[in-house]
Amino acid sequence: MATSTFAPDALTADPSAIASAPRTGPKLDHALHPAGRWIFLAVLIGGLAYAGFSIAFDTAQVGESLAGGAFAFLALALLIALGFEFVNGFHDTANAVATVIYTHSMPAPLAVVWSGFFNFLGVMLSSGAVAYSIVTLLPVDLILNVGSVGGFAMIFALLLAAIVWNLATWAVGLPNSSSHALIGSILGVGLANQLIRGGGADGTSGVDMAQVWKVLSALAFSPIVGFVGALLLLLVMKRFLRDKALYEAPEGQTPPPRGIRALLIGTCTAVSFAHGSNDGQKGMGLIMLILIGCAPTAYALNRTMPESATPAFVQTAQAASAAYRAHANGAPAGVGAARAQVTQALKTKQVSDPVIYGALATLSDDVSSRIAGYGSLGKVPAAATPNLRNDMYLVLDTTKLIAADTSAQSRFTAQEITTLKSYNSGLEQGTRYIPTWVKVTVALALGLGTMVGWKRIVVTVGERIGKTHLTYGMGASAELVAASTILLAVNFGMPVSTTHILSSGVAGASVANGAGLQRRTVMNMALAWVMTLPVAMLLSGGLYWLLLTLAHSLGY
Repeated sequence: MATSTFAPDALTADPSAIASAPRTGPKLDHALHPAGRWIFLAVLIGGLAYAGFSIAFDTAQVGESLAGGAFAFLALALLIALGFEFVNGFHDTANAVATVIYTHSMPAPLAVVWSGFFNFLGVMLSSGAVAYSIVTLLPVDLILNVGSVGGFAMIFALLLAAIVWNLATWAVGLPNSSSHALIGSILGVGLANQLIRGGGADGTSGVDMAQVWKVLSALAFSPIVGFVGALLLLLVMKRFLRDKALYEAPEGQTPPPRGIRALLIGTCTAVSFAHGSNDGQKGMGLIMLILIGCAPTAYALNRTMPESATPAFVQTAQAASAAYRAHANGAPAGVGAARAQVTQALKTKQVSDPVIYGALATLSDDVSSRIAGYGSLGKVPAAATPNLRNDMYLVLDTTKLIAADTSAQSRFTAQEITTLKSYNSGLEQGTRYIPTWVKVTVALALGLGTMVGWKRIVVTVGERIGKTHLTYGMGASAELVAASTILLAVNFGMPVSTTHILSSGVAGASVANGAGLQRRTVMNMALAWVMTLPVAMLLSGGLYWLLLTLAHSLGY
């Protein structure tokens, strides 16, 4: 079995030296046709122009005109958010194409374009559930006041921190996780916000630790699934699929047999699609926060919901209000007092309280009557939009906690719990949505990012994890497990790391193949994974403090 032509410890080797070294591996320095550069540039400019036109159209439709300064600020924020997805594309998707490139199933230029297209498709067909799993990690008070100085400082700080760490790990060829970096950045902003505000146990100024542990457990568990799953799958393949070609290294530049080639292209396609459907959503959620902050009239509420949906929502809201009132203690509070009580309940996460039920009944009645009076979300006046959206957000998050609380479930009947969950769905449709143009621009950023800067990570995955050349069976088993795990996580709305899962899968397949692992590479990867959270937290927390200080010194 052919061994890699590169030294195991050459992790930070100069790319030009890599390109000139004698190799039996794939050719990674194909010249790009001049037309390809023009097509790339045209798609990039077209995507940005489409985003600008969509924002202008959406704001004009609701009578919200953006001043030149506000539009420039929004454009800058969107460029940074799309920049994160672009970096995510070439940083993470290189993992998907490494197997088809190193098994000579596809030439490198075709592989990255192929992967970019299916990343695009994955984003376009995604549901948005992962997007809001990421958003719910953020401090509640920053989400409710995303248009404030603190809200914008939060978005800029966490995006810039994630981009910086991604670029730093890419520069040395380490397949680090963009998801990990983004979540670390969110935690850093949340903790910094809590310290700056002196929040202590204030749940609205810091991060939601219950959601944090839920997300971190998925990030921690998924690489284990990748390693063990790929190891076991390759052993099963060896037991039942006796074709020796599957378990031998490619000879020279010869492509694999047709059937094996189709299998590997299929697994690369699945990983690319899964990556787009999961990772693409993370940028969507942050872009929606930017839009809500800069153009709340157009984006704080889902104005695309048809007017015909209003009666059903109002009926569900009234049924939920009746369920809350049936378990309330005393007369419901007024709207102002109810809002304060629900906000306090979110701070402490103590929602199983008859007083809170009464407050939720009051807020739900107020929300349903206002929407019924307007006729639809699309007709809500500009001045009423932020207040209505915040009330819907408060009721939504509190109702979610109640529906999941065991003590609350013992008080409410099964029918009432079903009503509350149906009410939640209506509130989510009204406040948590992704416009088509946001999906398109994120998909383009991720897809175009796939086509540049991929070589460093590809070399690491293809040559420096296992001690021997990647075989067809190793590549197929690692990618099958990775794609299945990511798509399963998408189904549950959980963000996971394509990088962690696939790199772990390659390591597991290498062990199953008897190849062994290159200790230095594995240790460097593990070190990068362990360092990502604290480094991203420090970067984002420091940037958040710096931006707030700068804004306050300028009188904002």
